[in-house]
Amino acid sequence: MLTESWDKLDYKLSPPILKHLEELDFKKMTPVQAAAIPLLLKNKDVAAEAVTGSGKTLAFLIPMLEMLLKRSEPLKKRECGAIVISPTRELATQTHEVLTGFLKHLPQFTCVCDLKSYSLQKNVAFLFYLQRLLVGGCPVHHDVQALSKQGAHIIIATPGRLLDLMDRQLNTGLLQAVKSLELLVLDEADRLLDMGFEVALNSILVRLPRQRRTGLFSATQTKEVQALVRAGLRNPVAVAVSEKKMRDAKGNEEQEKTPASLANYYMVCEAQDKFSQLIEFIKHNTSEENGKFMIFFATCACVEYFGFLLSKCLKGLQVFSIHGKMKEKRHRVFDTFKNAESGILVCTDVMARGVDIPLVDWVIQYDPPSSAAAFVHRCGRTARIGRKGSAILLLLPTEENYAEFLRINQKVLLEPLEADEKVPDLSKRIRDMQKADRAIFDKANRAFVSYIKAYGKHECHLILRLKDLKFGQLASGFGLLKMPKMPELKGKVVDCFEEDSVDTNQIAYKNNEREASRKRKFEEYQETGQWPGKKKRQVKTVAWAKSKELKANKEDAKSRRKQELRERKRKKKMPVSQDDMEELAKDIALIKKFKKRKISKEDFDTQFIGAN
Repeated sequence: MLTESWDKLDYKLSPPILKHLEELDFKKMTPVQAAAIPLLLKNKDVAAEAVTGSGKTLAFLIPMLEMLLKRSEPLKKRECGAIVISPTRELATQTHEVLTGFLKHLPQFTCVCDLKSYSLQKNVAFLFYLQRLLVGGCPVHHDVQALSKQGAHIIIATPGRLLDLMDRQLNTGLLQAVKSLELLVLDEADRLLDMGFEVALNSILVRLPRQRRTGLFSATQTKEVQALVRAGLRNPVAVAVSEKKMRDAKGNEEQEKTPASLANYYMVCEAQDKFSQLIEFIKHNTSEENGKFMIFFATCACVEYFGFLLSKCLKGLQVFSIHGKMKEKRHRVFDTFKNAESGILVCTDVMARGVDIPLVDWVIQYDPPSSAAAFVHRCGRTARIGRKGSAILLLLPTEENYAEFLRINQKVLLEPLEADEKVPDLSKRIRDMQKADRAIFDKANRAFVSYIKAYGKHECHLILRLKDLKFGQLASGFGLLKMPKMPELKGKVVDCFEEDSVDTNQIAYKNNEREASRKRKFEEYQETGQWPGKKKRQVKTVAWAKSKELKANKEDAKSRRKQELRERKRKKKMPVSQDDMEELAKDIALIKKFKKRKISKEDFDTQFIGAN
């Protein structure tokens, strides 16, 4: 993956930057760095596509610093020379930390001094350089106060916070400051658009000067990213870096979207054994050399529940949990895991993009990602900057075709791994934990319900179908005491699940205050028939004629659903061919375009019906 040394660049880098690269032990450039750095330093706009973990951060930070160091006219106190926009707080914070490492050798970038106290000698103006991290999760008035008093020559921000501060022009002076902008960087541009920041980005772009350099860095070049390139970049030079090649079903060579040093696997296991397989897999792959794991789950509730179970079942490894509903705590957890020599990070897709955690040995995807594109980014948390790493996707028997779908849709080849034939049955141990503390019982039920709901809304619902799930086996895999009541299970056959005989109303919280509150509410419920705090459902009265009409419509809809069900069953019996898989990938791409309102309903109907 690594190419030539830094001294092979046409442009000679500044000694402080070379010194920090030496400290980082980055002796050679990665391909994306070798391609992007010279172009940006030659005042070109760059649209770079490179696999995750390929060193894109240094590919824009190094030319950014060189541009500011070599300015013919020094920036004044309230002028901004560079802006980096990142999709998440974690990625922005990480970029800020990488930049801080360089600034330790460039103290002039962080000092704020009075120009009158210095003689007008060379480089004296650099004493005013300052960087600023602008992200959510902290009071906005802190950023307003800092910008109004000190300004910021380098800004690293998330789109929402940056736009908010631009709207507060009278208090921050940002719109005046960005008139001196040298470089704008859109980091993880595809993720910025996936997260719905398109409107915010457009609002930011129109407020920035046209005479600037722009770098767009992304792991994938979607049509939405290409539209952003046309809107925000001027005559950009396209940089596409790929490392690994594969062959499609027809023998044609294709570029794979994962690093060459990454080994990708998948394992098929039954739902009731899935957690036990996970425990055994971690035990078998933990050693002095391999001890850092990231495990991705579908929902926040699953992270909470399985994170607790892992901490109880794996005593030798420290378990950390991060999901999107955590606020300030998630930054502390992230930093702790990042600095740990070993451990397990249980997380959702909030940690799937951009964040660089040193020496992650295995990425385990316990559940299929919410989108096929997220699969590549999950895998990219290991095998970064040329290091070796491995990733595995755990699939149910009904989901095995998803591996083939990823090969077609994301150009990623997964090698099969055999599941252990005999794994210990952990169900009794898990059930005992729930009986000992109602908080764990609640977590188990919330995790199961959230998983079913997320599965029903999966992007690839033509392969990952809710009706194919074996709910009984799945509930056993979650270690549930009772099957929860939920609409998705109405009318479904639940077998291979034996409910526990325990009276769940008698399970108590270990926390005395919570238990006392629950008892009061339960007594009130027994008296009134209504749980305190829940609104009573009001039954609407409908006129007889209207009721008859509604009933007729309902019967018509039921008849149509039955007809659709028969048609699906007929299609299900037909073998799935390679052409069918490719057609499926095209249909999903079309549905995504329609959901993002890239095409009208009429165009969608015409193309979808015509394609089928």
